[in-house]
Parts: sequence; C-alpha cells; structure tokens
Amino acid sequence: MRNAILWKLLVLSFLLVSLPACGIMPNSGASKIQVQRASSSKSLEGIIVQKVDADLAGKLRLAKTHKSFTEVFGSSKPHAYPIGPGDTLSVSIWETPPSMLFGNVSVSLQNGVTNSSTNSGSQTFPAQMVLDDGTINVPFAGRVKVAGRSVREIEREIARRLQGKANQPQVMVQVAQRPSFQVAVLGDVNRSTNLPLTPKGERILDALASAGGATQAVTKMSLQLSRTGKTASMPLDLIIEDPKQNIPLQPGDVLTALYQPWTISILGATGRNQDLPFEARGISLAQALARTGGLNDNRADPGGVFVFRFEEAKLVNPSLITLPIIPPSGKVPVVYQVDFEDPGSFLVTQNFMMQDKDVMYVANMPSAEVEKFMR
Repeated sequence: MRNAILWKLLVLSFLLVSLPACGIMPNSGASKIQVQRASSSKSLEGIIVQKVDADLAGKLRLAKTHKSFTEVFGSSKPHAYPIGPGDTLSVSIWETPPSMLFGNVSVSLQNGVTNSSTNSGSQTFPAQMVLDDGTINVPFAGRVKVAGRSVREIEREIARRLQGKANQPQVMVQVAQRPSFQVAVLGDVNRSTNLPLTPKGERILDALASAGGATQAVTKMSLQLSRTGKTASMPLDLIIEDPKQNIPLQPGDVLTALYQPWTISILGATGRNQDLPFEARGISLAQALARTGGLNDNRADPGGVFVFRFEEAKLVNPSLITLPIIPPSGKVPVVYQVDFEDPGSFLVTQNFMMQDKDVMYVANMPSAEVEKFMR
C-alpha cells in the first residue's frame, strides 16, 4: 500500500513538472490558472478576465443602479387635470330672476333640453361626450372648446357667451365620465384594470391595490411606470419601504407589475451547487456566497472565485476588448475574478452586484486535485 502511494506521488511529481497545468488530473471544473487564461479560449472569442477591486465594483454598481420614480418623474401632484376628448360632461345653467332665457320656455328632452321647472330659470342639459376636436355644443352658447381646459375655465367661458342672453347666468359643469382620466394597470396582477383618477390623487400603490395586488411575493416583483415617453422601474418592496416613491399618478400613465424570476448559477467548490433565485432589489456576491454555504473549506481556492457574465461593452475598459466587432447585443464576455486571500475582498464583494444569468464559479485549490488523484 505504501509503495503504491509513493508510486503515485512520483508519477504525479513528474507530470506536474513536465506537463502544462491543464487536463492532467480529473477535476470538477477549470482551475484558477485555466480561468485566468480564458482570454485565449478556443470555444469563445474575446473573453476578458478582469480582477475586481473597490473601484470596479463601485463603477459597475453605479452604472446598473436604476433611477427612482422621484428622480425620473418628480413627486408633485398636478393642480388640475384638463378635460380631454372622450370625456362626458353635463352642463347646468341658472338665471337670476327675472329670467330672460329659460324662465317661460319649455323645451322637450327630444330637442336636447330637460326643463326642471318652467319658471325656475334653470336648465340641465343632457350629458354629452367631448368630440375629437375637443368641443361640446351648449344651446344658446354654441360650440365650446373644452379640451385642455379645467371645469372652472369651461364654466366661465359658457357664462361669458350667455351674457346678454340670460340674466346674470351661473353655470355648473359636471364630469359624468372621464376615460381620458385613467391609469392602466397591467402585468402580473390579479386583474388588469383601468383606474379612474379622482381629486383625491391616487398613487402607485392605490393602483396596484385596485388591480387586486401582485400575483407573486413582494420581494420578487418590480413595478414599471410609463409616462409621456419616460419609463422607469423599481422593486416593489423598495416602493413600500420608501413612501416618497409612491408618487401620485397622472392621466395616461401605464403601470406594469413585473414578476422577474432572476437566478444565478453557482458552480464549483462551494457549499452547494445550484441555481440561486434572488430578489428584485438584487443580490451581492457576498450574499450569494453566503446563501450557498460559502467556500468549501477542503476544496476551494480562495483566490479563484470567478463571475462569468456577458457585460455591456460600454462598461468595459476599451483597451481590454479584443473582439473586432461588438455583437449586436452590445455585450462582451467577461470573467470577473475575486481574490479572497486579500481581506479587503470581503468588503469589495458586498458592493459587487450579481446579475440575472450570471455564473459564479469557485475553482478547486491544487491540493484538492492532488487529494482526488490519490484516492
């Protein structure tokens, strides 16, 4: 038995001295040296290997941080929402006695007027929809442009037109229906809906509640808000935690609830290999390692922790890119290396954020390969 072990050691020593450090011994994956040489890979052109330091981790995190709702849209509530085409308005007119226009006139409903009392000096006209050109027709006042105006502005305009026809006319305009004054709530909600906005000033979470809430756990959901050509998204749990992000909605907003089952693949000398799901707010490299049991004490090479990613080319140092043409996706293959033999790396990994479909690989230390060979 002893002779057999000595023979293996002699053979192993010879191989280590005379052959390159690749493919000599059975292993569960690439060694640290092999990964570091990935830039010369024959299976994928242009791989970039880059060590992660505090500056790089901070730069990547800043570039991937999405702007909040308040940064993109602000948080103020508009003072008044104008009337728009498709809205339905009801107009009522009163006169001060003695009535000049409505007091002794009875007009049938078929002619477009309902007379509440022949001598009352008031009339309520049937509700009518604002036309595509933004107008409604008011008897004795003519065709009135209402689109883009507030209710108070419309009342003043109709009263102005009735001067000289009615005795000190008073006008009240009521909004019967307001399809232009709605927010669409879509996506991974229990029921998609159009939420009518009221003077209360409905906010993002009000809209989500009106749709029956999200279909998945809060930590796995993002909300995307689209408004007048701008779009932003935030994790739902961050909106709940920070009330400032629960901003007032505006007519025409589209709120989309997104369930994004993000995962990263954990391979190599860790506590367990798995596809690790993570929350919408993201996960750091340190958190990912902790959730998979950390580095394997008996196998892991602390200097050989790698993250494989197709990274946006604009975030990579141009001098490191060897591809003759950037792919249409705008992404290049990058391998990020973290050296846990440097104590500072434990701080750096807290700031290095993982991304969906990343592959984290922990190489075996050379002594672990020797141990497997000896078995």
